[in-house]
Amino acid sequence: MKRLKYLMLMITSLLLLLTLSACGSKPLSSQNVLENDKQSKTITWGVKADTKLLGLIDVKDGKEKGFEIDLATALTKKMIGKDAKAKFVTVTSQSRIPLLKNGNIDAIIATMTITPERQKTINFSNSYFDAGQSLLVKDDSSVKKVEDLNNKTIIGVVGSNSVENVKKFAPKAQVLQLPDYAQALTALKSGQGDALTTDNVILAGMAVNNPGYKLQGKAFTTEPYGIGINKGQDDFRKAVNKALKEVQQDGTYNKLIVKWFGDVPGFNYKEVLRK
Repeated sequence: MKRLKYLMLMITSLLLLLTLSACGSKPLSSQNVLENDKQSKTITWGVKADTKLLGLIDVKDGKEKGFEIDLATALTKKMIGKDAKAKFVTVTSQSRIPLLKNGNIDAIIATMTITPERQKTINFSNSYFDAGQSLLVKDDSSVKKVEDLNNKTIIGVVGSNSVENVKKFAPKAQVLQLPDYAQALTALKSGQGDALTTDNVILAGMAVNNPGYKLQGKAFTTEPYGIGINKGQDDFRKAVNKALKEVQQDGTYNKLIVKWFGDVPGFNYKEVLRK
């Protein structure tokens, strides 16, 4: 009987502790991410790891490199201080918003176009890059423009809005969607589709490393990239926009554009410079 009473007492105490712990924790939406980052001197960014020129893990040292990586680092120092650290978490087009909503990352800087549909779920900074959707095809492809994809197969990435955009121009196109750009490019090379579609700057990175493939036709959409921020984090959003303005005004932004896109064949980097 004493052992039973002791066991019941232990269970009651444990439940009480769990209740108090739950009551003491704040929901993510009520936490001030900017203040937390200032205390830790770290901002955690969700970035791509498979997108050359923008966000790609270098196999030589295992570090993320690209325009978005450098821009996130510059923004971190503007927002928090020169001794602040930018921490990077790899995301995909499919995982980036869930990771943000769950609090695994503070912000998304991962080739994400600002769209009304996404704005229902998260907030965005001002645009930090103006891309345009295009096509990657083999050099001898019969596909010359997006309308040529009717009755052909278009390859895209899950979580991206690219395939839906193509359907507006080629409603009879067949669709093959894959988890990431690496698998999408492999599918194109193996003949599973006639063209791979996404933003021109992403395709430019693929073309650089894959002789025999090229960007085809003019961009058929305007894709303004924005930094994804959780709802209720207005202080963080204002700080990001302020930092974006500062890196553009002090020349940092244009230096990064030239660094990453200045020597890409077929890509006019001067069109994306900012004053």
